[in-house]
Amino acid sequence: MGVNMNPNSVSAVPNSPGGLGETTDAVAAGRVEFISFAIGDDQYGVDIMAVREIKEWSNVTHLPKQPDYVRGVLNLRGVVMPIVDLRCRFGEGLTEPTPTHIIIIVQIDERQVGLLADRVLDIVSFERREVQPVPRTVQGSSSALLAGLVTVDNTMIALIDLPNLLSIEVAEAA
Repeated sequence: MGVNMNPNSVSAVPNSPGGLGETTDAVAAGRVEFISFAIGDDQYGVDIMAVREIKEWSNVTHLPKQPDYVRGVLNLRGVVMPIVDLRCRFGEGLTEPTPTHIIIIVQIDERQVGLLADRVLDIVSFERREVQPVPRTVQGSSSALLAGLVTVDNTMIALIDLPNLLSIEVAEAA
């Protein structure tokens, strides 16, 4: 059973270069909203305006010669989309999916992509100015996949840079 996120319920402003999109109402207030989710003990977030649906894990069709982090494809109401294992994409090994894992369907430019994660946590709202840059400690590290870091209720959340998530250059460097 999935949770539908109606993309027409709030008018959207195109994403900024950093991948931090915002709603029209939030522009005036300077606030952005993200869906936070867990991968192991770590928390990540994606722009709520990019989220189309959150659904429980279901088996995917594996395709040959794909990067390890692409677990396969899923046909969701006639749309075939790749499923990205975020744990693997961040260099932490493959996820062994169980029925408790979730797939977050996001819109990246003109395509839909499923993100495999452990569980959804919350919807978080914060001021855009609260987002801190990701320290670049190692050239080519997976930090290029992040748009920034924000602390909400004493918990640090890594914000995913969706346009870079499927980037070949980042994939080769990670």
